[in-house]
Amino acid sequence: MALRLDGAFTALVTPFRGGAVDLAAMESLTAWQVAEGIGGVVPCGTTGESPTVTAAEAREIIATVVRVVNKRVPVIAGTGTNATAETIARTKTAHDLGADAAMVVMPYYNKPSQAGLLAHVRAVHDATSLPLVLYNVPTRGTADLATETMVEIAKLCPRVIALKEATGNILRAQATIAALGDRITVLCGDDALTVGMMACGARGVISVASNVVPAAVQAVVTAFLAGDVAESRRRHQALLGVYEAMFVETNPGPAKAALAWMGKIPAEIRLPMVWPAEASVAKTIAALKAYGLQGG
Repeated sequence: MALRLDGAFTALVTPFRGGAVDLAAMESLTAWQVAEGIGGVVPCGTTGESPTVTAAEAREIIATVVRVVNKRVPVIAGTGTNATAETIARTKTAHDLGADAAMVVMPYYNKPSQAGLLAHVRAVHDATSLPLVLYNVPTRGTADLATETMVEIAKLCPRVIALKEATGNILRAQATIAALGDRITVLCGDDALTVGMMACGARGVISVASNVVPAAVQAVVTAFLAGDVAESRRRHQALLGVYEAMFVETNPGPAKAALAWMGKIPAEIRLPMVWPAEASVAKTIAALKAYGLQGG
């Protein structure tokens, strides 16, 4: 059966302790996510500080998450880099480790043309065997995957099954869905836009906030997919303060601060990211308390 990605998928943070990946914290965080009913998990994405996670560390992280999840929900491993050959190698590794799909970000820094983006995705697709989720986040890089290019990719790459749309532009998501229908599953890449994008046909979200409130974010999506738009909207609006708190500074700083306050991970981030300022941490914790959460 083809993999179907409907739901909320947590873009997992990567816990560090003493400069190294804290695999014990990774294990417990993943187990908690599944227990809370999240629809799936995405290790080694942007929120997982993928630009500074080595290939060896990524292997350990993905292996740990796959083992803990044990096929209960999809594991979408972040494998994308700004080098096509490295992306292919990491995608093959994710397959060997048992991931269900790979998330491939549009190459950052290089600034490829649309023809380059198409060639990159085709090369990764043709050299690997996992289903692929493309990740378009121009604010984190220099490339913006145009709808026309996505349509061409959909024709040429049958294992490209989804797009994480993180332009912050609902019109872009709407145009992609209108052009491709059910051929590609669009997943919102911005927590605060989840209900708006789902109203246009998106099937869920790859979420930062669900690191902290997985059951609540999943409930927003579940209600919408069940046709209870009013309930979905009510739950979504209740989370607006949490969504905002996750981005008082660059992600994943606030999410890590929240999880550290909850006692789930060490208070550590990897350079060139630095721990959020005291005022930012205070804002984040205040929003979590207002939602009803308690520190660990």
